[in-house]
Amino acid sequence: MSRPSYRFDSGRERSSSDSGPASYLSGSPARGTSTTFTAPSDPIVPRSVNDSTEEVELSVVIPCLNEADTLADCIAQAQLALIENEIIGEIVVADNGSTDGSHEIAKQMGVRVVNVPNKGYGSALMGGIEAARGRYIIMGDADGSYDFDEIPRFAEKLREGYDLVQGCRLPSGGGRVMPGAMPLLHRWIGNPLFSLMARRWFKSPLHDIYCGMRGFTKSHYERLAQRCTGMEFATEMTIKTALLDAKTTEVSLTLHPDGRKVHAPHLKTFRDGWRTLRFFLLCSPRRLFLVPGAILIALGLLAYGLAMPGVELHGVRFDAHTLLFGTLALLCGYQAIFFAIFAKALAIKDGLLPSDYRIRVFLDTFNLEVGLIIAGGALIVGLILLGAAVNHWRLVDFGPLNYSRTMRLVVPGATLTALGFQTILSAFLISFLDLQHR
Repeated sequence: MSRPSYRFDSGRERSSSDSGPASYLSGSPARGTSTTFTAPSDPIVPRSVNDSTEEVELSVVIPCLNEADTLADCIAQAQLALIENEIIGEIVVADNGSTDGSHEIAKQMGVRVVNVPNKGYGSALMGGIEAARGRYIIMGDADGSYDFDEIPRFAEKLREGYDLVQGCRLPSGGGRVMPGAMPLLHRWIGNPLFSLMARRWFKSPLHDIYCGMRGFTKSHYERLAQRCTGMEFATEMTIKTALLDAKTTEVSLTLHPDGRKVHAPHLKTFRDGWRTLRFFLLCSPRRLFLVPGAILIALGLLAYGLAMPGVELHGVRFDAHTLLFGTLALLCGYQAIFFAIFAKALAIKDGLLPSDYRIRVFLDTFNLEVGLIIAGGALIVGLILLGAAVNHWRLVDFGPLNYSRTMRLVVPGATLTALGFQTILSAFLISFLDLQHR
């Protein structure tokens, strides 16, 4: 089959004799060279892309926001990969409101264009994936940093039965980063650190959670029920896939320098790093709330164990003030643990996290009635202790008190009263969440 040539502003045409498969299809010059695209008279269209009756095996989804510098080359690479490997596929450009002619370039190259009005990287991908007709989806950024001729390697793994096939640019996963392709802070600190956290926190097997090129089955994507509309979209997919224990593997890639010249990359180092950390924490209520809460309660109980009998260690006496610090730790820790339960239940309800049988068991056990009974017991004991303190005051005709002795009644009494009141509120809130969950 003869390949048409694409003309750029340099006036030079490239034919099939030129080096580089994507280059001779797209007619583009070397990476990093600014070009002006002129549509070919006979754009190459992968088989079945325009045939709505034939089953599409694979859809290549490319999110796009003002990518005129590099979009044509990315599309051309993808087209050639589908044709040369006889993959029945389609290319879908999810345009997120481009104003630089990207939309027209994609149309002229014979690919499907889906207009996604809702702003955000995740929104663009959601729109493109929902419109895709393929059984398998491969997504890749349109900035020229990824080789779309790697599509067959992703397709091969998907055909083997993997739910998610993640690209890996880092050497730890067999990838390669070309000079100038990734900021040093991203390469040596941010990306390795967050990828390590994903492996430790969520048992993900991946070494490069940020990679913008990945493949997955359409059925797996629907099972994930993605929620994030921003750059957290890719991280959400990685975390949910790990939590669902889906079948996952990696494909090593080479990352090239961003080919865009008109505008800077969309990513912002510290802003997006914080957004990733924030999302990690939101997806892990155990680490955000439960573990700190349990530590605080342990410290609070230790403080009470030392202060109530007035223990003295190496000349240091633990007295009433230690009780106050212990109370602070108990109240904060108790509230943090209930926040862990609230956050987990709400995340499951909203589809951010998969179902967890432990939450289901807790909600079935700690119902409203049980919570009110526990809270009532704490309130009664607390009020008895406070009443005993008032009685001590009465016995001295409401005069000066022995604070070391009285505070051992007042502080525990006030603490139990506060915990009982918190338990009442928490029991009602948990009951409400459980009602919504059912």
